[in-house]
Amino acid sequence: MDPAGAIDLVSRCGAGTPDVADRAARRWQPQAPSDELRHTLIACIDLTTLEATDTATRVRALARRALDPAGDGSAPPVAALCIYPRFVADAAALLSASPVSVAAVAGAFPTGQAVVDIKVSEARRAIADGASELDVVLPFAELLEGDEEGVAAELLALRAAAGAARLKVILETAALPGPAEVRRAALLALACGADMVKTSTGKLGPGATPEAVLAIAEAVRDFAATTGQPRGVKVSGGVRDAATAAGYACLVRDVLGSDAVRPETFRIGASSLLDALIQTH
Repeated sequence: MDPAGAIDLVSRCGAGTPDVADRAARRWQPQAPSDELRHTLIACIDLTTLEATDTATRVRALARRALDPAGDGSAPPVAALCIYPRFVADAAALLSASPVSVAAVAGAFPTGQAVVDIKVSEARRAIADGASELDVVLPFAELLEGDEEGVAAELLALRAAAGAARLKVILETAALPGPAEVRRAALLALACGADMVKTSTGKLGPGATPEAVLAIAEAVRDFAATTGQPRGVKVSGGVRDAATAAGYACLVRDVLGSDAVRPETFRIGASSLLDALIQTH
C-alpha cells in the first residue's frame, strides 16, 4: 500500500450517512453493567498512566495491578498497560510472560509534533524494549490542512515500524470539525494499517463522545465490509465510570456485532475507571 492507494481505499469505503449525531443521541444509553459485562470491561481496559510525574516505580506498581486488578484474583487481568516509551523495558520485565500487553504511546505523544524519522525511531525503540502494542497520534494538524497524502505516508511508516505489534491510531477527535471528518480520518488510519482506531489522547477535551465513537465504529464496519478485514475501536478520554463504559461498549456492539466487545477488537483507555469497575465487581 502507498499513500495514493490508501486514499483510494478510503473513497471506496464510502462517505457514510450524515446523521451521525442524531443517531448517536438516540442510541447512547449509559447504564449500569451486568456482572458479565463488568468482567468483560475490565478485560478490555488499557490501564494507563501518562503523567509528567510518572516514574519507573509507579509503572512497575501499575503493572502488578494490571495482572490482578482487584488484588484478590477475583477480576481478570486487563488487556494492556499503556505507558510512555521510556518505561517499556521496566513494564516488559514484569509482564512478558503474562496475558497483559505492554502498549507504548510512541511517535511524539500527545501532540505528534515531531519529524517522521524521530517518530519512527521512537516506535522501533519501544518495540525493541518489549512493547507489543503502539498507540500513535494521527497528524491531525496536517489532516486539517488537507494533506491526506502526507498523513498517509507517515502512518504507513509507523505501520512498518510497528512490525507485528498491534497499532492503534489516535485521531484526537476533539480537534476534528465533526463526525464526517472523524469518519474519514478513521478510514485513512485503517487503510494505512491501523489495527484499532482510538478517539483521544486524553490530553485535549472533551475526549471520547458518543458521536465520535459511533463514527469510528461505523468506519470500522464499512472498512471490514469493503476489505474483509475486521479491525477494532479504542475509546479513550474521560471514561471514568462504569455506566459510561458500558454505554460505549453497547454502542460498539450495536454497530459491529455481539462478539465485538473483546480485547482483540475493543479497548477502553482508562486509569480511574478500573477503580469504579472493581468497586462494583
